[in-house]
Amino acid sequence: MRSSLHDASPRRYLMCPPAHFMVTYSINPWMDPAKPVDLPLAMTQWEDLRDRYRSLGHTVELLDPRPGLPDMVYAANGATVVDGRVLLARFAHPERAAEADAHRDWFVSAGWPEDRIQEPVHVNEGEGDFAVTSSYVLAGRGFRSSPLSHGEAQEFFGRPVIGLDLVDPRYYHLDTALSVLDDASDEVMYYPGAFSAGSRAVLARLFPHALLARERDAAAFGLNAVSDGRHVLLPQAAVGLFEPLRDRGYEPIGMDLGELLKGGGSVKCCTQELRE
Repeated sequence: MRSSLHDASPRRYLMCPPAHFMVTYSINPWMDPAKPVDLPLAMTQWEDLRDRYRSLGHTVELLDPRPGLPDMVYAANGATVVDGRVLLARFAHPERAAEADAHRDWFVSAGWPEDRIQEPVHVNEGEGDFAVTSSYVLAGRGFRSSPLSHGEAQEFFGRPVIGLDLVDPRYYHLDTALSVLDDASDEVMYYPGAFSAGSRAVLARLFPHALLARERDAAAFGLNAVSDGRHVLLPQAAVGLFEPLRDRGYEPIGMDLGELLKGGGSVKCCTQELRE
């Protein structure tokens, strides 16, 4: 028997057009500089995602892309916003370091009080490794974000932070291995194979009714998804997740971001949530 549909809540997102997107270096297993990017197609796919959010009643703010920063399209990595408090990113790789300044400039120009914007001491890559539910901030570690960033986030947000160890380099960020489906009810979906045995046990204890993804759907970046509590936007190639999501009362919406996957990102990577 299928669950009744969940209620969607209006969201506010920050996105950055892929005006300068290209793959000229490799800092994750998905990036191959030998595979050229079709920039007009990447822009079309990104615009489709932006327009879909707006058609669902959500607000999309735009971060201006800067030359020389091809990965700015992955706006989720630049900061984490909880209760109107902004913890900026400190990137692990020098190729992306200047993105943090671009995000800080946007928040200041958008009117965020500077005393609610924090520059971190320790490496964290924003919502790439922080996932927010009503009860927890789930925090990935193992490839990018430092374990020390977890305590920093807990002090700043005043919410319990749960550290999770990522062990498969294909899932180098938490948002490639886990997605929050309903933040109000702490419902998530994740791929167990991306996590250490201890972290799998923690996830099973915290989320006993989670949707568990299979390897082929995780490899299609199916966990790199965005949910408003009802609609779940995810890569269209993750076909094995559509029916389980419908069974739980969600409306899956398949998106084609194949060009942006060449940089190791999809729906969630392109979408930072502004939680005010």
